[in-house]
Amino acid sequence: MALSDGWRAGLRGLAEEIEEWCAGRSWLARSPLVLWFAWIGLRHLADPLYESLFGALNLGLHEAGHLLFSWTGLFLAVAGGTLLQLLAPLLSAVMFSRQPDYFALPICGAWLATNLYNVATYLGDARAMELPLVTVGDAEAVIHDWNYLLGAMGLLRLDTFLAGGVRVVAFVLLWGSLAAAVWMLVRMARADARAR
Repeated sequence: MALSDGWRAGLRGLAEEIEEWCAGRSWLARSPLVLWFAWIGLRHLADPLYESLFGALNLGLHEAGHLLFSWTGLFLAVAGGTLLQLLAPLLSAVMFSRQPDYFALPICGAWLATNLYNVATYLGDARAMELPLVTVGDAEAVIHDWNYLLGAMGLLRLDTFLAGGVRVVAFVLLWGSLAAAVWMLVRMARADARAR
């Protein structure tokens, strides 16, 4: 009971801190970003293979992850693409929390969700291996990341099941992040109305 009271007090304190931060910030300038992510979320629901403008950024991070982890052995080098792809929004959130820029935190969550949707698509293709892969050099030497990773862990038969789970996490994260962003936009708009 004391722990739950402590959590409640901590969350209440954080909400008050965020509300203070929202005062004097423009909700109008930030609203298009929330609307854009909502559009991205709706598109992902309609088409599991949808790639937003974040697709190129996420792919670039994925490929850079393979290079970054290339010295760690084959398993981590292959996993490194997904690792960096997921770490980039998380590290961005850490950076924004230190500034602090509270509105950027749910935006980082929404960005992470776009990466998770991408990972789910790639993961779900592990057995079928039908997705076109990015290749530099010898096309015969290309490894399908998730075919290799799940095969090495003895989980290849679970590819579509795991992909479905990742999609659920992406959905919850995206819409939860957008709900938090809208909550902040409302606080900004109210503070703006009070200041007039």
